[in-house]
Amino acid sequence: MVGLSDAAGVVLAGGRSSRMGRPKAALEWHGSTLLHRTTALLARTVGGPVVVVAAPGQELPELPQGVEVVADPVEGLGPMRGLATGLGALAGQAPAAFVCSTDLPFLHPALVRRVLRGFDPDVDVVLPVARGYRQPLAAGYRTALAGLVEELLAEGDLRPGMLFRHCRVTQLDDDALLADAELAKVDPDLDSLVNVNEPADYADALARPAPEVVVERFGALASGGQRGPRTVRAASLGAAAAAVGIALDRHVVAAVNGDQMTRDARLPLVPGDSVAFLSADAGG
Repeated sequence: MVGLSDAAGVVLAGGRSSRMGRPKAALEWHGSTLLHRTTALLARTVGGPVVVVAAPGQELPELPQGVEVVADPVEGLGPMRGLATGLGALAGQAPAAFVCSTDLPFLHPALVRRVLRGFDPDVDVVLPVARGYRQPLAAGYRTALAGLVEELLAEGDLRPGMLFRHCRVTQLDDDALLADAELAKVDPDLDSLVNVNEPADYADALARPAPEVVVERFGALASGGQRGPRTVRAASLGAAAAAVGIALDRHVVAAVNGDQMTRDARLPLVPGDSVAFLSADAGG
């Protein structure tokens, strides 16, 4: 079995973004970038390291603290090259990783958790087959597959489908994914698997309302009749703070879903999140 505390994350950022016309990694997303959002979401979900795979010489936007960047040795070989590089970078650090592309603006931790729970000792790849398509760039892979992927690349096999012929794959269709009660509640349409390939896709994604989250203020921050939970729309911790009139500074700390303590204003929030703001000052 693979536990969340053991699993890692890989984000492939080296694509050419030819249909978008500009690098997807740097696209603005609610005060941050798509790449920052994706890596930060994985970092708040898995217990192992998170790695970004870039093209040779590629400039990336700022990333969350602790996220490692590795570069493909060769440009232009597609996601299989990035997969080999990312899994290889995690050798000895994690048994499996959730691997995804940069451009999944609605990726939810519940989808990541459901995929990673699909591993057992006889499974090498956990592959969603949802919304009508196989989703190799929102799937779970054993890190030990890095060598096999390198062999396939050397033979000229650049398609993920070739990898699946050589290893043990568990496929998760829409029904199998949504049998997970948590995922069905927070992402019933499997928007986690919506990607943005063209400018119109990006515009449509940006036009969607921010997720609904529950925010509560405690201690000195709850003065002036502000006690009790409130539901607000906020795509980041900073936006949630602003929605309830809080300046997120060194005097304030937030507990996300009761356990993750942070004051990172760019931390992405997702449907179903709860945020508690507390005074960080002694006696506050």
